[in-house]
Amino acid sequence: MITRPPTCPDAWSCTAEAVLARLGSNPATGLATGEAEARLARHGPNQLKARSRRRAPAILLDQLRSIVVVLLLAAGGLALLFGHRVEALAVFVVIAINTLIGFLTEWRAVRSMEALGRLGVVATRVIRDGEARLVPAEALVPGDIVVLDGGDVVTADLRLVEAAKLQADESTLTGESLPVAKSVEALPADTSLPDRRNMVFKGTALTRGSGIGVVCGTGRDTEFGHIFELVLASAPQETPLEKRLNALGNQLAWAVLALAVLLAAGGVLAGRDVYLAVEVAIALAVAAIPEGLPVVATMALARGMWRMARHRALVSRLSAVETLGATSMILTDKTGTLTENSMTVTAVQTPSGRYARTGATEFFGGHAATPGRDIEDLLTVAALCGNAALTSDGGADAVAVGDPMEVALLRAAARYGIRRNRLLEQMPELREVAFDPQTKLMATVHRRASGAYVAVKGAPEAVLPLCVESAADGGTEVLSAAERAAWLEAAAAFGAEGLRTLALAQKTVSDPDAEVYADLGLLGIVGFEDPPRAGIAEAIAQCRAAGIRVVMVTGDHAATARHIAREIGLLDASADGSVDRSVDGSVDGSVDGSVDDRQCVSGPDLDGALAALGPGEASRARVFSRVTPEQKLRLIEHFQQGGNVVAMTGDGVNDAPALKKADIGIAMGLRGTAVAKEAAAMVLLDDDFRTIVAAVNHGRAIFDNIRKFVVYLLSCNISEVLVVTLATLAGAPLPLLPLQILFLNLVTDVFPALALGVGPAARDSMTRPPRPANEPVLTRVHWWRVGLNGLLISCTVLAAMATATAWLGLDARAAVTVSFCTLAFAQLWHVFNMREDPRRPL
Repeated sequence: MITRPPTCPDAWSCTAEAVLARLGSNPATGLATGEAEARLARHGPNQLKARSRRRAPAILLDQLRSIVVVLLLAAGGLALLFGHRVEALAVFVVIAINTLIGFLTEWRAVRSMEALGRLGVVATRVIRDGEARLVPAEALVPGDIVVLDGGDVVTADLRLVEAAKLQADESTLTGESLPVAKSVEALPADTSLPDRRNMVFKGTALTRGSGIGVVCGTGRDTEFGHIFELVLASAPQETPLEKRLNALGNQLAWAVLALAVLLAAGGVLAGRDVYLAVEVAIALAVAAIPEGLPVVATMALARGMWRMARHRALVSRLSAVETLGATSMILTDKTGTLTENSMTVTAVQTPSGRYARTGATEFFGGHAATPGRDIEDLLTVAALCGNAALTSDGGADAVAVGDPMEVALLRAAARYGIRRNRLLEQMPELREVAFDPQTKLMATVHRRASGAYVAVKGAPEAVLPLCVESAADGGTEVLSAAERAAWLEAAAAFGAEGLRTLALAQKTVSDPDAEVYADLGLLGIVGFEDPPRAGIAEAIAQCRAAGIRVVMVTGDHAATARHIAREIGLLDASADGSVDRSVDGSVDGSVDGSVDDRQCVSGPDLDGALAALGPGEASRARVFSRVTPEQKLRLIEHFQQGGNVVAMTGDGVNDAPALKKADIGIAMGLRGTAVAKEAAAMVLLDDDFRTIVAAVNHGRAIFDNIRKFVVYLLSCNISEVLVVTLATLAGAPLPLLPLQILFLNLVTDVFPALALGVGPAARDSMTRPPRPANEPVLTRVHWWRVGLNGLLISCTVLAAMATATAWLGLDARAAVTVSFCTLAFAQLWHVFNMREDPRRPL
């Protein structure tokens, strides 16, 4: 759990006065300079000390941690010990080639945690010794009084003392897609992080308003620091390919050691020269170890990495290229990953009954047209009642400034030729009644020839009781109690679809100073959503066809998450059509009969659900909402324990620990934070979920190709082992010298195997289920194939050697040349046995 400053635990559950008293601070004078320096010495600087950067020697050492490389080093050492300098040099050259390739490829992809430490290194305006001054963010201490304004980046965890129209963008920390309105009232102690309205957190940004806060957490004692600790504690997972190749290497190591010892001991017991017996053992070791395996595997993965880069995906570790090929589950964030991370008006209902909803596009399909009078009046209020600004003509490329919902209203109005600047020229603004989180209302008053025009917007449940009439097609009608109830039901229907809602109203008065929130005329209700990204539904369908389960894990509200999941085809339809209410009271279901509740789990219920179910049993759920960073980690561990290979996508600070814990973390390159990119093994440069589908296809092709060249390499090496073993048991001269075997393994093995390693994907690659997580590189069928092919090649070589000595009368030196050439050609021809129908993987 996060370590809180001992002087102020759970600051959100205390009144501002109580927090100030505990921290010994005064909003008017702040801390004295001497006291601030003493606290800085006691609490430490307000910064995150990241791990040291991975140095070149560490990366180089990682390339030597393969069991195959260790065996090669041992064989080279033995050869050097017995005077076989040429053989030893050849072995060491092979090791150097493999190490150099791996080192140079991974060097550019090395990431460091220093981005965490760089965040927050900005100046902060604080009050000390009774006056405002700028101090470096790292010099903040608990008890400092910080002055806040819209546009500021928050550099410590603050308990708000004053807040005027203050809103904060906390999407990178909590996953909440909309700015959060802030207040100063105390909250219950069990309030979850996204609902702590009286706090602002390090690493977030203020979108509007102003305020004053007292520092109650710095450095690692902040919520951001807590996530930093989780990132450090989450060691990167060994990828499936690394596990499989290591398992194969261990099997080969024991087999090689056992055979070499048995043959050497047998030779000594049979009375042969000790030097000859050791030479046989070295030859066997060189023959059995697939020197080309690490080289070809590295090159195949590097080629896959380059292909991924051409498809707008950067990979930080070679072995991670293949991991997506074995992925059975993708846990994906919602905001900015599945959605555009920008609010859009997608539904409108007016008193005349006009209702538009066209998927994830703007209402009426987003096409400019001449609006009816009711829509024109509604969009006029939408453009006037707000503080956002939109440059140019309001098109898709227009630069927007302000609250995302107000920007969405401006864009919707601009679609129909209604511009805020033109309206203000006709009706100058006289005054504004700022948005109040308590009343959930905002109003602006404008001068007009017939008097003052009042534009009002707010939550439907706040606006409707203030309306006495409704405006439809230029006329007005009295709004009855029954009609108000019907409007509330309409707003609930919008909410059930996961839409954010605002009600818009107007009136004309003679006195500009008259009460604005009385006797209003209702214009309608507007529904907003953060629309899905283009191609998401198709990408999820492709993942489903490939046997990959896609699960949404978000910090956003349950209703919003469920609606987006339904719209992109993530949820299955059911017949019950039930509607729940989430813990925050919002409608969490569908009015049209849509989804099985077992597919959706809210954060407060997640821990209990995981505790009640065994590993993998909760995999039926496809939407997890209001999830904290710790819960994301538990979800990943839960699914991994169920035998899944888990990929995790994300873009925010809150995603970083999960990105690092997953089998492969995938960060968004355009919207992603530096922290998320540092923690991920793959970065999507285009933020396109479809790129993940391409990565899966590449990953599966890479593993199929690796399996092909491993079968080829081992069958060739088994043939060499059998040639040496059978000749030794028969008392014949060695048919192959160690240096010849090494030449074969490096030349005739590596280059044909490399050709196999870069082949195209099978045509059914994305229509078959992923491989089991525990499936080895070679199954029993593949081992049988290796053995039979190796036996056939070895019998051919021994027959050629016997023919050369018994029939042609060649001496031992010439017979060795015959066996060497026979084996070389047999191995070269054997590569065509591996080139099978590309529609079927090996």
